[in-house]
Amino acid sequence: MKDSEPVSTSHPPSRPYERIAVLGAGSWGTALASVLARNGHQVRLWARRPELAEEINGASENRQYLKGIVLPRGIEATSDLERALDGAETVLVVTPSSTLRNMCQAMRPHLPEGAPIALACKGVERRSGYLLSEVVSEELPGHPVGAVSGPTFAAETALDHPTAATVAFLFSYADRLNPEKSPAVRLAMSLSGGGFRPYVSDDLVGVEVGGAVKNVIAIACGMMSGAGFAENTRAALITRGIYEMKALAEALGGKRETVTGLSGAGDLTLTCSSTTSRNMSLGFQLGQGIPRPSCFEGRDIVVEGEVNAVSVTDLAHRIGVPMPICETVNAVLHKGADLREAFAELWARPIEAEPNALNLSFAHPSPDMPLQFGDV
Repeated sequence: MKDSEPVSTSHPPSRPYERIAVLGAGSWGTALASVLARNGHQVRLWARRPELAEEINGASENRQYLKGIVLPRGIEATSDLERALDGAETVLVVTPSSTLRNMCQAMRPHLPEGAPIALACKGVERRSGYLLSEVVSEELPGHPVGAVSGPTFAAETALDHPTAATVAFLFSYADRLNPEKSPAVRLAMSLSGGGFRPYVSDDLVGVEVGGAVKNVIAIACGMMSGAGFAENTRAALITRGIYEMKALAEALGGKRETVTGLSGAGDLTLTCSSTTSRNMSLGFQLGQGIPRPSCFEGRDIVVEGEVNAVSVTDLAHRIGVPMPICETVNAVLHKGADLREAFAELWARPIEAEPNALNLSFAHPSPDMPLQFGDV
C-alpha cells in the first residue's frame, strides 16, 4: 500500500435505536418522525395540542404543518409527555429554541436514564448566551447531547426526496474506541434509509453555530431580495455570512471545516435560496416594505432567526467577534433601524481583505453613496 493511500478502518455493525421519541409535531418534527418510521422504528411523536395528536393518529396526516402528505405507519402521536418518553432509547427535540429550557424541565421526571438527546432546533439562548446543547446539559445532566442539522426542508424530507444532514455528538474516549456504539452513529443508523443520508460529526459546537447563524443570514438575504436585489447580492451575503459563522464557531471552540459542510454552508445555501424558508420569507416581506405585524398575512408564525438575531449578536459582543450582517438584521428587527439605511451602512463599511490574515482595513471611499433600492 502506498503512503498516500487512505487507511480503511472496518468497524462492527452499529445497532440503530428502535424506540424513539420525537418532541414537537410541527413540520420538521413530523418529517423526522416520518423518516424514522419509514425505517421501521417505533416512533412516538409528542404534540403540544391534543387535537393535533388526535388528527395525526386518525388521518395519518399532519394537516396543519404538512398538508397532503400521508405519514407512514409506525408513528403514534400523543400530547402526553410521559407517554411519549416511556421506554424511549433516544429523544429528538424539535420544539422552538426559545422554549427549550422549559421543555427540558418538563421532560426531567419522565426521561429514561442515560437516554441521548438530539436537538433538531437551532439557536442561542438569549438570557445566558448558551448554545442549546449547553442548556440541555445544564437541565438534564447525565444524558449525552447532540444535534441533527443540515439543508432540509420538511416537506421534501417527509416525501423522501434525497436529503443529507449531519448528526453531531461529542465523542468520549470510549466512543472513539467503539464508534459503532456512540450515540452519533446509532442515531445516524436510525435515520439512514430511503432518501435520507446522515453524516456523523464530533464537532457539536460547529454544527450548532451553523444552525443558529444561518437563520439570521437568511433573513438578510430575504430583506435584500424583497427590496429588489438579485443573485449578486444574495451570493455576497451567503459568502460573508459563512465567514461570520466560521469566526463565531472558531471562537467557541468549533472547527471552521464544519461550517463549510452540510450543517453550515449547506443549510445556509438552502435557507437563503427559497421563500419556503420562514426566515427568508420574513426578510423578503420586510424588504418589500410590509410591516412586521402584517407579515405572513398576520398569522403568528415563529421565525427562529428573528429570535436568534438578538441572541447571536449578544453572544458575539460578549466574546468580541464582529458579525456585521447579523448586527444589521438585529438592528432592523429589534432596534428600529431603517432597512435601507442599515444595509447601505453595511455596504459602506471599511474595505477589508480576503483572507482575513492580511489584516487590512481602509475607509470606504464613498461612504455616503446610497444603494439603489427599488431601481434594480
